Amino acid sequence: MKKYFALFNLVFAFNLLANAQELKRPKLVVGIVVDQMRYDYLYRYWNKYGDGGFKRLIKQGVNCENVHYNYMPTYTGPGHSSIYTGTTPSVHGITGNNWWSKINNKETYCADDSTVYGVGTNTKAGKMSPRNLVTTTITDELKLATNFTSKIIGIALKDRGAILPAGHIADAAYWYDATNGKWITSSFYKKTLPNWVANFNQQNYTKQLVSKEWNTLIPIENYTESTADNVAWEGTFKSESSPVFPHVLSQIIAADSTLKNSLITSTPYGNTITRLMAEAAIENENLGQNVSTDFLAISFSSTDYVGHKYGPNSIEIEDTYLRLDNDLELFLNYLDKKIGKKNVLLFLTADHGAAHAPGFSKQNNLPGNIFDGKRMMDSLKTKMNEWYGKDAWIVGFENQQIYFNHKLINAKNMNADEMIAKCYQFIKHNFKQIQHTYLVSDILKSNNADAFASQIKNGIVENRCGDIYILFESGWLEDMPKGTSHGTFFAYDTHVPLLWWGFNLKNNKLTDAIHITDIAPTLANILKIQEPSGTTGAVINLKSK
Repeated sequence: MKKYFALFNLVFAFNLLANAQELKRPKLVVGIVVDQMRYDYLYRYWNKYGDGGFKRLIKQGVNCENVHYNYMPTYTGPGHSSIYTGTTPSVHGITGNNWWSKINNKETYCADDSTVYGVGTNTKAGKMSPRNLVTTTITDELKLATNFTSKIIGIALKDRGAILPAGHIADAAYWYDATNGKWITSSFYKKTLPNWVANFNQQNYTKQLVSKEWNTLIPIENYTESTADNVAWEGTFKSESSPVFPHVLSQIIAADSTLKNSLITSTPYGNTITRLMAEAAIENENLGQNVSTDFLAISFSSTDYVGHKYGPNSIEIEDTYLRLDNDLELFLNYLDKKIGKKNVLLFLTADHGAAHAPGFSKQNNLPGNIFDGKRMMDSLKTKMNEWYGKDAWIVGFENQQIYFNHKLINAKNMNADEMIAKCYQFIKHNFKQIQHTYLVSDILKSNNADAFASQIKNGIVENRCGDIYILFESGWLEDMPKGTSHGTFFAYDTHVPLLWWGFNLKNNKLTDAIHITDIAPTLANILKIQEPSGTTGAVINLKSK
């Protein structure tokens, strides 16, 4: 009998081991978000990309060509959150980079947390955490699925680009403090900065990189995909008389010493320092070398800073993407050597796109120009003072939404609904280039019959939204005389790339309609773990033709 039970236990243990071996996961998942990357950048610069960066991801992986955001506003905070939670702002709560909190009656930044302190800095740049994110992330779920044995790290120049993807139970998120030129974190994650991060900071890559002159990677006459170098709608640094190459970074800093540590973010070298930091994290945290799957969330932020300043048709943005392509090649080669392609699952996408610069649109007879948002708000405030007496009736205009001062309105026993409806009518009938004006209360009660209202509803939470929602016509940007912006439901803001590479993936191209919220459940399906708590997206069939 004892021999029988011993044999039974041996067979049972063997079966357990066999079944355990059947479940295969990558050793490392790498999520890459390129801030403000329009979908067309993949192909506009195709002939100038090398073979080892974007082209390698496309030729060896799965290219999802029809991926859109299914909400607005399309900004960095909501974008990163939606990628990693598998749902829209209406569920995960990050309704903008900033919003007016009706509960706290104050302006709120998406990663603000007054209960924590900076680690590696004494500035307010360190008082950040993911507490405003109200659902779990795919990174949280991986940590939970492996009983907290997976390592999760987020890295980006922008705090929100590192913190929101890393989730609530990450080992760390590191971001760049532009006031001191150091990579930092907060006490939400750690009490002290790890030695390897302190050592990385001591290398002073910022000083090394900004000591360079930012000139074009290839001869400037070969940038045939972009407009002329000197156009009126591109921004300049304070010491520059025109937006032309070369941008002599040392001279810019000499003219404005406050840019000593922050200037790197507005150059392609900000992406380079991010890559170096990511590689240092893999090396020193032994990511991809553990029993459980690890996750590294990277966001390349400099593309956004450069894009805002110069616009999507500039030589500066083309040069930034050619250099990012080089950084991607170096990073993929590093992954090959350190972990191996078959052991890595990587995806690359963007948090939003960007509109053409208004000046570019106007010169080329395209729809779009500059909307004078200040004039609209000043006119509305003047009218309200005439109607109700002089007071601070409005607290802000953010995320295309007008926020009314409900605390004041309630204190004066006034009818907020009537006041808001009257202002709605005033805006609707007095300003051109506004395509649609909505009462947010109507949208919250609607059944999404209107496609625009549906996008808006997906992007708002009742205690974090305004009272009147304004949609400008295509190409119209608020108070944007130089450069460009984003935030709308138009395709130039919603259509982004999505590339998958490594692990067991075979080369494929998909043109199916995909939402950005589909990324997280797809990762959950591949990893065989629970999807994030608020998931509304669907699993992408990466093998379909």
